[in-house]
Amino acid sequence: MKILVVGLGLIGGSICKALKKYTRHNVTGCDLNHDIEFAALRDVAVDDVFSGELSGYDLVIIALFPEAAERWLAENAPKLDGNTLVTDVCGIKGEFSARMEKLAESHGLRYIGIHPMAGKEFGGYYNSSADLFLKANFIIAPFPDSQPEDVIFLKKLAKDIGAGNIVTTSPENHDKMIAYTSQLAHIVSSAYVKSPELGLECGFSGGSFQDMTRIATMNEKMWTDLFMQNRKHLQYELDLLIENLKKYSDALRRGDAEEMLALIAEGRELKEDNLRHRVGQPN
Repeated sequence: MKILVVGLGLIGGSICKALKKYTRHNVTGCDLNHDIEFAALRDVAVDDVFSGELSGYDLVIIALFPEAAERWLAENAPKLDGNTLVTDVCGIKGEFSARMEKLAESHGLRYIGIHPMAGKEFGGYYNSSADLFLKANFIIAPFPDSQPEDVIFLKKLAKDIGAGNIVTTSPENHDKMIAYTSQLAHIVSSAYVKSPELGLECGFSGGSFQDMTRIATMNEKMWTDLFMQNRKHLQYELDLLIENLKKYSDALRRGDAEEMLALIAEGRELKEDNLRHRVGQPN
């Protein structure tokens, strides 16, 4: 197939590299920074750089921030061949996907959103990798009226670039789950590093500190966009976390070791049960 990847940052660049390494598709890269386009060409991450001509593509993968992805489709949908399949890799679906689908359908295009659950501490094309998606979770979020063959194709594409557990769900359920599994963790990490002890941690930190703070280096513009577009679900998860944290704080304030033990045991049991259910789950 002939595939256009719009946006050659960490995810877009990695998709290009993975497609070139693991598939025989023809890949064109498009980025506002033409130096990045030509770097991708030199890396053999793409077959061509974008010429400005939007006809002739079978699949368009938009790898931009949500606001930019929506704007790109609004501006360029009329220039794409009718019946082209369009997808995006944004970490938000829900109402965003509904708007994207409406834009696509109004110009005779097909649209289904995807979300590869992969990343790195630092973004940008020069941190991209053909193996970024190996064994990663990969979410496909079709609508009830999406064409089944498009879902099958996107599943195959995900598998081809190395994805592990491939999940199909509704755009709304995607946002509900991502608020808990991804967005909440980013807020916690961002808040965690605001202690005055941060600058003194060298020599005192281990794996737990690194795990908790790694994603505090997130891109604030992108993640603010994601948080605001999913604020209903994220607010629920954040309020629930604050409620649970208060129980630990109250036990410390009272010096109640028995209550603290019970709270820790409850968390351990919940996580152990979660791990038991994960074992043997099909991909």
